[in-house]
Amino acid sequence: MSPSPDTNTASLLVVDDDLVTQARLKAYFSQEGYRVLLAEDGEAFWRQLEKAAVDLVLLDINLPGQDGLSLARELRARDPAIGIILLTSRNDDIDKIVGLEVGADDYVTKPFNPRELLARVKSLLRRTGGRHDEDEEIFRFAGWTLNLPRRRLCDPQGADIALTRGEFEALALLVRHAGEVINRDRLSRAISGHDWSPQDRTVDVLVRRLRTKLDGADKPDSLISTVRGEGYRLAVDAERARG
Repeated sequence: MSPSPDTNTASLLVVDDDLVTQARLKAYFSQEGYRVLLAEDGEAFWRQLEKAAVDLVLLDINLPGQDGLSLARELRARDPAIGIILLTSRNDDIDKIVGLEVGADDYVTKPFNPRELLARVKSLLRRTGGRHDEDEEIFRFAGWTLNLPRRRLCDPQGADIALTRGEFEALALLVRHAGEVINRDRLSRAISGHDWSPQDRTVDVLVRRLRTKLDGADKPDSLISTVRGEGYRLAVDAERARG
């Protein structure tokens, strides 16, 4: 991984079977200072990942052979830290929700403005670059431990629980402000770098995924409570301790 992805030294992998789209994205992002690799299908995708370190993948959903959603699922299982932005030609909420469920960080609908895509890439790479002094802390809540500098979540038995980047950012915000209602705008900006809209299901999908990981079957109440019409809050106290 690049030590400082936001300095335009990051490596991007564009996965799209449309050669025109490949060429346009390579030209645009190369001009912006990024190293750009290309792949047209799943086989080429894995070959590129084996040959070079990649910070972020721009992944088309509609690929020949193995589709982008299944590739995103496999990639996220192998690498929890890599950035994944899905590119879809359909403005379909199902595709977007499934994409977030399998571990994508963001999605952009074709046709897209390259400058908007660049802003999404920069925002995601800034979050990939890690936290600094304000986050050099460990939080404990309900037996769980969230280590911010190491970006690790441990359950009450001490086992690591894998989180996608979006899940981590949402949980970190809720834990840092335990007991406070966090509206969807704040969560959306932490997760994806842009404001929430009523059509955007990203926040709700990620909170649902966090509840699945945090809440045991024997617990009647979730550690993350819904405040109707306002947002979400961590429903338990969080202790802060220096790492």
